[in-house]
This record gives sequence, structure tokens and C-alpha cells, in this order.
Amino acid sequence: MEKIGVGLIGTGYMGKCHALAWNAVQGVFGGKLKPELVMLATANEELAAARAKDFGFAKSTGNWRDMLADPDVHIISITTPNEFHPEMAIAALQAGKHVYCEKPMAPSFAEAKNMLEAARKSGKQTFLGYNYIQNPMMRRIRTLLDAGEIGDVLQVRLEMDEDFMANPADEWSIRSGAASGFGALDDFGVHTMSLLMALNLRMAKVLCQMSKPYETRKDANGNKKPVETYDMATVLIELANGGNGTIQLNRSAWGRKGRIALQVFGSKGSIVYDQERMNELNVYKAEGDPAAQGYTTILAGPAHPPYDRFIPAPGHSLGFNDLKVIEVSEILKSLQGEEASLIDFEEGIVIEGLVQSMAKSHEKACWITV
Repeated sequence: MEKIGVGLIGTGYMGKCHALAWNAVQGVFGGKLKPELVMLATANEELAAARAKDFGFAKSTGNWRDMLADPDVHIISITTPNEFHPEMAIAALQAGKHVYCEKPMAPSFAEAKNMLEAARKSGKQTFLGYNYIQNPMMRRIRTLLDAGEIGDVLQVRLEMDEDFMANPADEWSIRSGAASGFGALDDFGVHTMSLLMALNLRMAKVLCQMSKPYETRKDANGNKKPVETYDMATVLIELANGGNGTIQLNRSAWGRKGRIALQVFGSKGSIVYDQERMNELNVYKAEGDPAAQGYTTILAGPAHPPYDRFIPAPGHSLGFNDLKVIEVSEILKSLQGEEASLIDFEEGIVIEGLVQSMAKSHEKACWITV
């Protein structure tokens, strides 16, 4: 069996998530290409050694650049804060490694373009961590839309809400600094854009307004520090097919934990989905006896691949980490020259461009053609 050596930078939540996926993918999906966990890197050498043991990596280091020269490392997972993505991804590509980088690509469009240029020059493959598109329910929605089951798409509504920035008493963090990007728009709002891309619902124009619920936060010393990012954004969109829609983003939304609410309204029906209930979707078809019409709830099951790789019975539910395992399986397919459902730097730059168009719209208070 052919092996592919994996390097991982970062040991936080997403670092652990990547490690779990690399460890699980062979058992869940099988295949001829088996991941070999070679090296883990984080700034603290002792922490790196401890996490390497926990996660199953053979080696550890306090300097991520050590893995660039390691011939046993073929692909590098980057799970660091956004501001470090460009330097790490470009260095990895220049060292001849494939790159698996968490979203978004970079805090600035110029840096994202540099990443794309490095990828093109390297000839290596790139992958971005948009794992929500891997949900079997999202694939089912794409199938329904492609088949015209709800007719022409007339309107799309997307809401993404979490409350990890809701408490005004929380300390100023990297997410409040301009170095991390615009805020909700690119910190997690890019997920909504990846879903629209996966569903082949392209945007033509945007009108965006961003806001700060809290102008300052206290630093570790108790001093007030200006908040430089926007925790909330509302975007009006015009679809390429002439339809319209909205994207509403809020990372200060008390009570919301992982909500991505999608509604697609068509000429013959509608589809409703919520990430907090990620194993079901609701479909309405305007056909038959009006007295019998209503939303049909579809529960995820073996009939919605690759759910069947995890669980043989419907209604038992997949989770966030399972979507990451699916994403890694798609990466392995791509590395073997097979067709795969992924977002690479080429498509990632489109999402980054959407973010820039929305930010420009906010600045100029007008519609922007994307």
C-alpha cells in the first residue's frame, strides 16, 4: 500500500480535528493511499511532543520549518490563525509539499493571490478546509437543484450565527484585530460562500453593511482596546441567474452555537436546511393535491453517500469531525488523480474576491459587481 506522509502545524481545536481525520480516514474509507503521520509542529516544543504522542505523529518540533526539509512529509496541514497562513502555505509549496490549509486563505487579498501564484508555480495540489460542503445533506441539495426538483432558483437566504464573540466582558483577542481580517465576513462568513459555490449558485452583485456591537474590549491588563473587526454583516446579493438573496452573519448572536440556515426558494418548491440540525433537510414541492402539500423532512442515511461509510442505519447522525474525515478522503482521491469534491486555491481565490467585494461595498455604501 502506498503511503503519504503528513505534517501538521497547530495543535488547537482545528489541529486536533485534522489529526482525527487523518487517523480515521483509512478505517472509514479504505483505499490504496494510506496517510502516515510524520511530524507535528507548534511553537512550544514540550506541547508539540505531548500532542504528537496524543495524535499519533512519529516526530514533533517547535519550529514548523523543520518539516519543509523532511523528505517523508508530502502534505502539510495548516491549522494556525489566519495571519500565518500565507507564509506557511507559500513556504510549503516552495518546498515541494502539497498544502491542506484551513479557511480563509489569508487576511488580505494580496496575500491570497501570492498563495495562489505559489501554488501555480509549484505544480502541487492545494486544499482549503471548507468541510461543510462535504455534508451528505448538502450533496443531496445540490442533486435536487441540478435535477430541477424545485424549479428555477428565485431567492436564497443564508444566515450564519454563533455566540463566541457575544459577551462584551470577554478580553480583546486576535479575532478583534485587523490582522485577522474583516471579522465575521471572512472569519466564518466564507463558509456561506463555499456552500453557494458548492450548490452552483453564483453571485453577480453584492451590497454589504458591517457593524461592531462593541467598539472596545479590555486587554489582559484591563485597559480598553479598540475593536478593529466587524462581528456582524448583512449582505444583499444578486445571483448570476437573476435571482436574489441575503447573507446575514453574526458571531455575537447569543444562543446560536453553530447555525448555518439555508433557504432556497424556487419556482416549483423550496429547500430548508440548518447546520445545527445537520442530519436533516426539508423539501417542499408545489405539486399534487394542495390539501396534502407540506414540507417533507429527509433524515440522513445510507442512501446519502458517504454516510453509509460511517453508519449502516439512517437517522443516527454524523458530526462535524466526520465531515473532516470526508474532506480528507476527497483529498486522497484528488492526490490519486480521481475526481474529488473540494475547494482548492483556484476556487478559494473566488471566495476571497467575494469577501473583498463585500468589504468594498460596505466602504462605499453601494452595490458592487463581483
